[in-house]
Amino acid sequence: MTAEIAFFGGSFTAIERGYMESLLCTAARAMKKFLVYSGIRCSTRPDCISEKILDILKSYGVTAIELGAQSMDDNVLKANERGHSAEDVLKAARLIKAYGIELGLQMMTGLYRDSAESCRFTAEEFIKLAPQTVRIYPTVILRNTRLGELFERGEFMSFSFNETVDLCAELLRKFTENQIRVIRMGLHASPDVEREMLGGVYHPALREIVESRIFLIDMKARLMGLEKGYYNIYTDPKNLSKLIGQKRCNIKALAEMGYEIDVLPLEGEYLLIK
Repeated sequence: MTAEIAFFGGSFTAIERGYMESLLCTAARAMKKFLVYSGIRCSTRPDCISEKILDILKSYGVTAIELGAQSMDDNVLKANERGHSAEDVLKAARLIKAYGIELGLQMMTGLYRDSAESCRFTAEEFIKLAPQTVRIYPTVILRNTRLGELFERGEFMSFSFNETVDLCAELLRKFTENQIRVIRMGLHASPDVEREMLGGVYHPALREIVESRIFLIDMKARLMGLEKGYYNIYTDPKNLSKLIGQKRCNIKALAEMGYEIDVLPLEGEYLLIK
């Protein structure tokens, strides 16, 4: 079992240079002392990457960098005052890959002036860059923020929960088909987020809900060619809860279409209908 030392929660390469190097030096010493650590990972802004920065990061053994791209639509980036452009993302991503460092990209859905089409465009642009990993974060609107002010004035309404789940299901499938690992979907469970949230989409089990939606989509596609009635659906034991859905929502949705379903375990199977 291995682990990475990670610097997250801000733009690591934008902090004061001496402080950044002191943190990297400590992490590098820990890597040498404890063999459980396989590398150092950090997240940063796309406009805070340069050859000079990458020379420093590589010298301390940084093995992965995640860019907070959020969108590849310049209109969305500008509306949300991100401070960088899509071109900044392209340049930084290419530089990181040229240095032989693992590339991760982070995107948000439901930003101010965002659309499902814009999110699909962002995903396609990410795929062209061939990152090893992606994180998908639906927008959460918090009190005392610029988005919060827009929301409270009625000038901004993010995607609904169902719209977000459908979109994230589409994005997850798209990235997976292109051999890109989605290593996080949605914010970590946080009492602070729950307390300060005004709108947007937050759920501590969002990934499970999205994967369950994919199962529902696939079951519907296969059942539509069959007569309405009773069927057994087999899947690997690890998929059972996702196939059934929270509070049996997938089973209920299929029943409303006229398909009565029993779900049974079958090692190694994704979806087998009999």
